[in-house]
Formats: sequence, C-alpha cells, structure tokens
Amino acid sequence: EVQLVESGGGLVQPGGSLRLSCAASGFVFSTYWMYWVRQAPGKGFEWVSSISVGGSTTAYADSVKGRFTISRDNAKKMVYLEANNLKHEDTAVYYCVKDPAPYRSTIPSGPLQADFGVWGQGTQVTVSS
Repeated sequence: EVQLVESGGGLVQPGGSLRLSCAASGFVFSTYWMYWVRQAPGKGFEWVSSISVGGSTTAYADSVKGRFTISRDNAKKMVYLEANNLKHEDTAVYYCVKDPAPYRSTIPSGPLQADFGVWGQGTQVTVSS
C-alpha cells in the first residue's frame, strides 16, 4: 500500500522557519516526482514545489520562491520542505503528493484536484504572532 506521512508542521511566528518531512512507503520512491501542495483555510489546493526523481530539478510557486527549498533522500525515502521567512499567508495544511506516473511529471498546470496522484494526510502550518 502506498503511504505518505507528513510531519514537522506547527505554530511559528512570522519570519520563522519550519522543516516539513514526508516519509514514503509502498512504492519505488526513487522513480517518482514528488510535490508539496498546500490548502489555506477556505481556498483550493495550491501547488508549492516539485522535485524530480533524482532531485536535480526543482520548481517553486512564485509565492514561495526564494524562501522555500525542496529536497529528497531516495535512500531514506524522504522528501523535505524547508520553509524560511514564513508569512501569515503561508498558513495552510501542507500535503506531500506522489505523481501517478513514474519518471515524469504529470502535475497539471491548472487547478489541482485531490484525485491527482497519492496524497498524505497533511500537516498544519500556522504562522501567527
């Protein structure tokens, strides 16, 4: 069974940092693109970041570029999101998502739906003073 388990969320003050982790199991982790997606209260899903199978290619939403860093450890079957200089608008549930297809990225450029790939249960990030 494919499983993704996120951790590392919490309450942080504006300007603070968090490191989100995602532990993967039940599939050949090193052959799938991985993503972080978030959902703010009352809003739809927002793609945050992508990482290729080997980790050499990454991409970020404009809203987090320069502040967030995605990485992966294929030996440990882990993907991470280092979030720095956090802002109120970063408050959301953060999900780790596995692409449904091996070796390539198929994430849509338009609105993201929950039926894309496999999702973890999410971890809450709250940025508040």
